[in-house]
Amino acid sequence: MRSFRTEFENPVVEKDIIELANKIELFRNGKIDEEKFRSLRLARGVYGQRQEGVQMIRIKLPYGKVLSHQLRRIAEVSDEYSRSRLHITTRQDIQIHYVDLNRTPELWAELERDNVTLREACGNTVRNVTASETAGIDVNEPFDVSPYADALFKFFLRNAICQEMGRKFKVSFSASDEDTGLSYMHDLGFIAKIKDGVKGFKVMLGGGLGSQPRHADLFYEFLPSNKIIPLMEGVLRVFDRYGERKSRAKARLKFLLKDIGLEAFVKLVEEEQNAIEYKTVEIDESNYSASKPVSTAAPEVKIQNKEAYNLWKSTNVIPQKQDGYFAIGIKVLLGDFYTDKARLLADLVEQYAAGEIRLSLRQNILIPFVKEESLPFFYSELEKLGFVEAGYNKAVDITACPGTDTCNLGIASSTGIAEELERVIKTEYPQYLENKDLVIKISGCMNACGQHNMANIGFQGMSIRTKDKLVAPALQVLLGGGNLGDGNAYFADKVVKIPSRRGPEALRRILNDYEANANAIPFVEYYKAQGEKYFYQLLTDLSSTDNLTQQDFIDWGTEEEYVKAIGVGECAGVIVDLIATLFLESEEKIADAKEAFGNEVYSGAIYEAYRSMVNSAKAILLSENIKTNTQAGIIKQFDEGFVETKRIDLGSSFSDIIYQIKKFPPTKDFAVSYIKAAEQFLEKVKAFREADVSND
Repeated sequence: MRSFRTEFENPVVEKDIIELANKIELFRNGKIDEEKFRSLRLARGVYGQRQEGVQMIRIKLPYGKVLSHQLRRIAEVSDEYSRSRLHITTRQDIQIHYVDLNRTPELWAELERDNVTLREACGNTVRNVTASETAGIDVNEPFDVSPYADALFKFFLRNAICQEMGRKFKVSFSASDEDTGLSYMHDLGFIAKIKDGVKGFKVMLGGGLGSQPRHADLFYEFLPSNKIIPLMEGVLRVFDRYGERKSRAKARLKFLLKDIGLEAFVKLVEEEQNAIEYKTVEIDESNYSASKPVSTAAPEVKIQNKEAYNLWKSTNVIPQKQDGYFAIGIKVLLGDFYTDKARLLADLVEQYAAGEIRLSLRQNILIPFVKEESLPFFYSELEKLGFVEAGYNKAVDITACPGTDTCNLGIASSTGIAEELERVIKTEYPQYLENKDLVIKISGCMNACGQHNMANIGFQGMSIRTKDKLVAPALQVLLGGGNLGDGNAYFADKVVKIPSRRGPEALRRILNDYEANANAIPFVEYYKAQGEKYFYQLLTDLSSTDNLTQQDFIDWGTEEEYVKAIGVGECAGVIVDLIATLFLESEEKIADAKEAFGNEVYSGAIYEAYRSMVNSAKAILLSENIKTNTQAGIIKQFDEGFVETKRIDLGSSFSDIIYQIKKFPPTKDFAVSYIKAAEQFLEKVKAFREADVSND
């Protein structure tokens, strides 16, 4: 294993990478539990892949901004450790696939040379903070949300309060009331507003997609910008303590809100305020490093095909609020492109734009700060890369997740059907090349990584069984979703399930009907006027399995007969003592608490001590086969089973000891006493466990 000890100025990054390398070795030697190892590597961007023995690496790119030197570094890493392909996600990340687990620390070390991280790109953490790709250049924005997204990302990266939550947590920033950041489907969504001269945000809470999509609640009509970080800290603390942990399918914030209600949730957040160190966090925009356009003039070129150029300009070129500048949208088919193009693109924007690209929520690329007179040159250069296909963010621009190509959870191909549907639109409905009101999205399973249930027309990968018990790939057709702006939206209705091979015919029928009857009103309005039953009748005959052909049993993009299968994860480790592992983790958390204390990060030290106590209590409960769920539940169960029965004497209830975290501000003195309480609690429960084992 390569040494990383002399490679970084930042000791925190160095420690992270060394820890990943050490844990990989322990896992390989059967020294740590597979589930615990999975949690650790996911929080470091290392994700299991459908193909056994290799990993998907997710690179965390806050609000989709990538500088030229960072794009070159990512390309180098993909060449060295993967297959030279880059995949843009619907959360503005880049993924690379087919990476050897043993090489992931070295890969991460290479990325960090250009300040690119894997940390918390996956796992039960605060995921990538997304934003409108036009932030900072949007003609309608009240102010640039980029500095605020950047500050929030940095504040919560490696923050103790959000390292081991029950489920992931997603945050977005929208530049304007158009809400292109999709606030309504996020755990926390911020929409830029100005009130009485003060910059702030409309705040949406508890949205989500998946099998049970939920429209976010209005949390604040207006919240000053210096309150967004304290607010989010309170939300995360409540989610961490009360969120579901036993059933993964019900562990998102939206389910906690559904269970206890918005009013009770708000009250819990308010109760956390004593424990939050910073009541306001001023975000100084001057500290944000905004990219600036270069002054180099682009060479003059003569456009040969003016018709194609003019179509491209009408669909792919966006005016900026900065006079004389435009942004260029690059439609990236299914979000996949290769490192040779990435390098040439990095050089192009460095020399003649602002040295950056933006990744979009629709898996595309935006180049900001292109001078108007440079547009012909950029067109000619991008044409050489195959990057001038018309229809950026238009109907022909279909979003799709990787599906069964690489994802463990994929049920049916999303990339294969997406390519076919794009072909149908281009060849049969060319008028939709310039239509931005029709949004089509595809996911390979119910988890909605392709965001199918927020689309005007959505498809979800499924399987379908015939009367003879044969299994064929299928698509759930969803209709009527749409973003209405300012935090308002519709989620799509599930209309009918059809064999995948009939997806193009379903799209034709929907578009033909829309063309014939809608009178040019937006598709969302047309769907609402006609209703779900109307479209069910339009498509229901396609759902029949009585007349399937052999082709219907072959999924899009493959030549083999379909087999429904969820991919195999990483190799299983040797069974280890889970209780001993939990105690070891409790000791590590106390050590982390002391390190944070030494760095004068008292709030982090206190929270690490809190996590240690919860972890230790969980270990004892599991040792007696008591099922655990929420952190609040663990605390209550421990009191009922061990303190109230006098099996363990703490001198008071466990609740009184641990819930001091809610009552006292995070001072130095409180940190000292709370860490000591965590140490004493761990000693008590370990002694109880040892005595219990010796008596068996």
